[in-house]
Amino acid sequence: MATTTHPDFTDMTEALEVAEAFASGIRGKTVIVTGVNRGGIGFSTSQAFASQSPSLLIITGRNPVKIQESTDALRAEFPNVNYRGLTVDLSIQQSVRDAAAEVMSWTDVPTINIVVNSAGIMGIQERTLSKDGIELHFATNHLGHWLLACLIMPKLIKATESNPKGATRIVNVSAASPQVSGMRWSDINFEKKNKDLPKDEQPDYEWFAMCGCPDIEDVSFVPLDGYNRSKVANVLFGIAANRRLYGKYGILTLSLHPGIIETELGRNMSLKDLEAFAELRKSVFKPRTLGAGASTSLVAALDPKLAQGVGESRKDSENWGSYLDNCQISGRAHPLAVSSKEAERLWDVSEKLVGQAFAW
Repeated sequence: MATTTHPDFTDMTEALEVAEAFASGIRGKTVIVTGVNRGGIGFSTSQAFASQSPSLLIITGRNPVKIQESTDALRAEFPNVNYRGLTVDLSIQQSVRDAAAEVMSWTDVPTINIVVNSAGIMGIQERTLSKDGIELHFATNHLGHWLLACLIMPKLIKATESNPKGATRIVNVSAASPQVSGMRWSDINFEKKNKDLPKDEQPDYEWFAMCGCPDIEDVSFVPLDGYNRSKVANVLFGIAANRRLYGKYGILTLSLHPGIIETELGRNMSLKDLEAFAELRKSVFKPRTLGAGASTSLVAALDPKLAQGVGESRKDSENWGSYLDNCQISGRAHPLAVSSKEAERLWDVSEKLVGQAFAW
């Protein structure tokens, strides 16, 4: 059964501390971090990796200016690391394909050891479809990351030739959402009223009321629900990827809740939602620093014990070890968020949505 090396790591542990503890897993490696800007945990994650001398740190984002600002800041602090920027809009499949093609064309980068999918959007106020006709949270937070990983997979597979089993990893930064939600299979684009969904697909009304969203039975789209479903997909993506890639190649995919951190992620939220979350931070959630917000990503990316016992299950939870929180394995995930059956369904849906099947 998967465990962690440091049970003493907590919600207040800093990412730099985790990177130092697992420095040998970083040195000489090629790492990709998506969604990097100076005010987010993607930057703190990159900073922690840079502190331990990777051979190449690839940072991605939608905005080339923010990528350059982040690269300049990282280079000023860690000048001996090689950096490379990659512009990609994860909500647009063609942009993802173009970015993946660029990565695959880099002959001087034959392998990729670690991918941390840290980019994300939250709180889009109106139901919005991507250019490909997919609800925007799902298109960006799940499908774009999934497609990018699938398209650059040959370079991850190549890395496994010189890595111990389980050291080549894909890490999906999820949220607390998998603790309270499953997928919305019958209505991915949020066209039906919540009360008309199958019972097991309806939102947790009590939880939404606590978050400042009461009386949503007659509503089709709730911004927080759009976010939740996409973050459940992050976990299911990992479970389905492990079935395809871990036994054959030793590529391990894990997901995590980074905690509650003040970042730009909430820039699209309404004033009402922001006020509700401010109250929750006082009463329920314990805010943490950007560095602490990145620490569980580093544990997921580096802790060798997480690769032990992959595929084993417990009676009370499938896919034990697939979802982390506070730098430790979480046992609080909703059963539908860690279900192998749900994960396979997501993989099939994802292939249909991008019009491409993947087999390695």
